[in-house]
Amino acid sequence: MAWLSLKVLLVGLSFLGCLYPLVDFSFSGETRGQKPNFVIILADDMGWGDLGANWAGTKDTANLDKMAAEGMRFVDFHAAASTCSPSRAALLTGRLGLRNGVTHNFAVTSVGGLPLNETTLAEVLRGAGYVTGMIGKWHLGHHGSHHPSFRGEDPRGTGYLGNRGFDYYFGIPYSHDMGCTDTPGYNHPPCPACPRGDRPSRNLERDCYSDVALPLYENLNIVEQPVNLSALAQKYAEKATQFIRQASTSGRPFLLYVGLAHMHVPLTRTPLSAGPRSLRPYSAGLREMDRLVGRIKDTVDLEGKNNTFLWFTGDNGPWAQKCELAGSVGPFTGLWQARRGGSPAKQTTWEGGHRVPALAYWPGRVPGNVTSAALLSVLDIFPTVLALAGAPLPRGRRFDGLDVSQVLFGWAQTGHRLHGNFESRAVPPQQRGCRRGRSASDRPPGAVQGLLRHCPPGFPVHGVLQARILVWVAITVSRESSPPRDQTQAFCIEKGILYPEPAGKPPHGLLIIS
Repeated sequence: MAWLSLKVLLVGLSFLGCLYPLVDFSFSGETRGQKPNFVIILADDMGWGDLGANWAGTKDTANLDKMAAEGMRFVDFHAAASTCSPSRAALLTGRLGLRNGVTHNFAVTSVGGLPLNETTLAEVLRGAGYVTGMIGKWHLGHHGSHHPSFRGEDPRGTGYLGNRGFDYYFGIPYSHDMGCTDTPGYNHPPCPACPRGDRPSRNLERDCYSDVALPLYENLNIVEQPVNLSALAQKYAEKATQFIRQASTSGRPFLLYVGLAHMHVPLTRTPLSAGPRSLRPYSAGLREMDRLVGRIKDTVDLEGKNNTFLWFTGDNGPWAQKCELAGSVGPFTGLWQARRGGSPAKQTTWEGGHRVPALAYWPGRVPGNVTSAALLSVLDIFPTVLALAGAPLPRGRRFDGLDVSQVLFGWAQTGHRLHGNFESRAVPPQQRGCRRGRSASDRPPGAVQGLLRHCPPGFPVHGVLQARILVWVAITVSRESSPPRDQTQAFCIEKGILYPEPAGKPPHGLLIIS
């Protein structure tokens, strides 16, 4: 009976997340040496211009710039949405929000999450023999079976499986501004620390969360509450390197998905000794993030350099309302739109809201020091990783991403083609919008004048590095079909309104990549 009691104890501890991680790192001869490892790092609210390799004015990303020099940099890479939860759901499912059901951010009070009938990248890879881990921000549901580490009985009778596919999880369930901490960082408006003792909560600002302290999970177990934000990056680095080392030692292929807290507010109050005294908070945070990514890359180089594919990108553009605590959109400033009181960044479908930095690093496979202008998307990560792993796409559903292996290996130069898809006004604002196939600056003067006849008098024309106001748009009647050639015509866009408005269709477009 003693061995039975010990077995029950170990199963219980594993369920509670008390042992790191009691993950099955054992390998079979079928998987050793045959499949690549994957590390996917997703920055939060990082602007296209925050990467030094993209924008000369940025001097704070030495490790990322080194990765760009040793790998492939994508300058026309886009998030699938311009806000957190929909973008993350799209990465893990390869499907836009209208397909996977995640069209808005989940709140602290949300009881749901990414629908359970959606198949995640981790689920597919786990079924293909991979050990899977996630570190960082989840933001796809934190109650019950929506939690990334929840384990339920597999209906096929094969034992316990994680419903989201992750063997191990260490991180926060949502954005780190969605709970109070004892060490609040820089934010607009500034938020107070968690109330102490019997003092009532001080909700001085409606944008501050003071009722629930921000939790830090290891699997299903809360290991810290409230989170010490100043130490969070260090903990993420330690857990990531530990996971990579253990998986590499075991011989099993692995997937590690890292959802960084950087560069979302509140920005941590980095000690002055970590950098120049004159360093502004955003630059200090950017350097801290860069060091974290550099440490993960160094571990990859040490443990599995030639068989590990590292993909770095962002979930959406910078949060412009946070003023000097927000990042840079680079040249995609949308000046015409911004002068009218709007923003070209996060939560908009203007270029700065969804064009994000992106790097691919895989020595010996992905060519080094290459800049790719191929039009790619976060949606492409799902089908590309599965193709490289030799795993089939889940059956019975449509995917919005492409296998872009040919681009990654330098064998092709083009990615997606684009068309507008006009849908119901019920589509949430963060998923409306459409984007050019060719901009006005790509066309000869006569063609530009031909386009201008569609536009209202005095309509401003901007170059390709502005808001791309003047566009070619292909209209699609059905979401599930490609646009017939005879339905493609020129339109101008003003704050999402098309001129002329397509007959019988609302004047909003949904970004559809095909």
